[in-house]
This record gives sequence, structure tokens and C-alpha cells, in this order.
Amino acid sequence: MTSGSTPGLARFNTSADSEATATLHEVCASSAWGSKVLAQRPYATAEALFLASDAAMAELTAGDLAEAMAGHPPIGRPKPGDPTSSREQRGMAGASEELKAEMLELNLAYQEKFGHVFLICATGATGEQMRDAMRDRIGNTAEAEREIVRTELGKINRIRLTRLVEED
Repeated sequence: MTSGSTPGLARFNTSADSEATATLHEVCASSAWGSKVLAQRPYATAEALFLASDAAMAELTAGDLAEAMAGHPPIGRPKPGDPTSSREQRGMAGASEELKAEMLELNLAYQEKFGHVFLICATGATGEQMRDAMRDRIGNTAEAEREIVRTELGKINRIRLTRLVEED
């Protein structure tokens, strides 16, 4: 992972607040997270940005987490025309019809139980790994699942921020 200053980080540090806010919203849909990360600009290093992201994630309320999750499509159904969700969910691209049907069923059961989409850092995971994680996590309490979601969102944010700072 990048730790020093990069052209992408420099661009983020010097962009107008409105542009930086929009960029952060693409990373994470929580406005509270975005405000906390934005308020600490400029960042000397990518690692400083990642640490600020982690700290902001740790402070999110249940409502803030719900706002963040609302920006994520269900696993197996990336938003049409959204290259980020398609790239992150690549593990489902070649999934069998049986696995896709099972994921749809699990997604619906999970959403009914927890009131939000199943959220996992899907980058690099196979469809089977995502299914197994959902099977394991559907038995969690709401409180335990909220903390797992917080951790998964933090991982997703780091991946997305890494892409941001590594852009030329």
C-alpha cells in the first residue's frame, strides 16, 4: 500500500471542498465519515489519510453506518453502470445460476433480519466465500453484525482510498 505523498493524494488535498466531498462520498456514503475525513486535510501521507478514515469509521453511529451501507448494492447485483461495485464484486461474475439464486435468497433473508444489505469487503473474494460468510453471519445478533459491518466498511474504504491516492 502507498504510504507517501502521491499525485492522487496531492490532488485530493488541494481540490475544492465540494469536489473532495463528492470524492469522499464515492468512497463511503456516510456524510459523517466524509466530514471527519475532509476536516483533517491536507494529509502528509496516504497512511495518514487511512488512519483518519479508520478513526472516522470507529466513531460512526448506527444511523451513520446505515447511511454508509445504503451506498452499497447487494452482493451479486452491482449497480448497473457502476464500475466500482462491479470491480469489487468480480468474484460473483462467473458464479453458477445455483450460486446466484442462493445468494439472492440469502440476501433477502439477511435484509429481512438486519434491515440492510449484507456488506462484505468483496474484493478478491469468490462467490462461494461471500456465500459462506453470509451463511455464517446471518446467525449474528444485530449488535455483533453492526461491528462486523463497521470493520468491512473500513476495509472497503481503505481499498477505495488506495485507488484514489494511487491515481496519476
